[in-house]
Amino acid sequence: MRSVLITGADRGIGFALCRCFLENGWMVYAGRFMKDWTELDALKEEYGNRLSLVNLDVGSQDSVDEAAQMVGEQTDCLDMLVNCAGIYQNGSSETTRCCLNINTLGPIRIVEAFLPLMERGDKRLCFFSSEAGSITLTHRTGDVSYCVSKTCLNMAVRLMFEKLHPQGYRFRLYHPGWVRTYMSGQKSTEGNFEPEETAAVAYEQFTSDRNWEDVLVMSDVSDEIWPF
Repeated sequence: MRSVLITGADRGIGFALCRCFLENGWMVYAGRFMKDWTELDALKEEYGNRLSLVNLDVGSQDSVDEAAQMVGEQTDCLDMLVNCAGIYQNGSSETTRCCLNINTLGPIRIVEAFLPLMERGDKRLCFFSSEAGSITLTHRTGDVSYCVSKTCLNMAVRLMFEKLHPQGYRFRLYHPGWVRTYMSGQKSTEGNFEPEETAAVAYEQFTSDRNWEDVLVMSDVSDEIWPF
């Protein structure tokens, strides 16, 4: 049975992705940040041992290390990492620091901590980015904190690609579109997609093979390629 760790699995796209993977027979390790949010508990009742709830704050190195130890006690092999956890804040140097800590350093922490478990697996690393991080197509006049964090993430993924692709790792960098999700803390009423819609596309892109795995691209919910 193939296995995946998904960060930011409590709600929104992360939760929808958990369901997608479970419905397709995967073993899912769901990174849980909010213990009082009960959707994952209901999913656990439905899928039993194929869903493992992992306490995980990607903004904390200690939490990430503890999560890696917990998963390592349950399995010696992970096939895929899906870095979905993210926040949207804007307006000050402090919000920029927060966005960088979660949106950029979070995925870096996750990859570093879980890489040993991936050596015997499918070696697939997946990241949620955004058009907001594209330098080439910059069009926003605000959103500095969020945009900077996604641009930094794109560079971090590029550097990971250069190092890890020669070792057999495959990468997915995904722009989910404008989603009615929870990145600002409350579910947005604005957007073009529900979390379930973009999660379904993400699942297909993450699990499908490409003939051009030696090229890193950012693909979106419409299967179009974006410069980043």
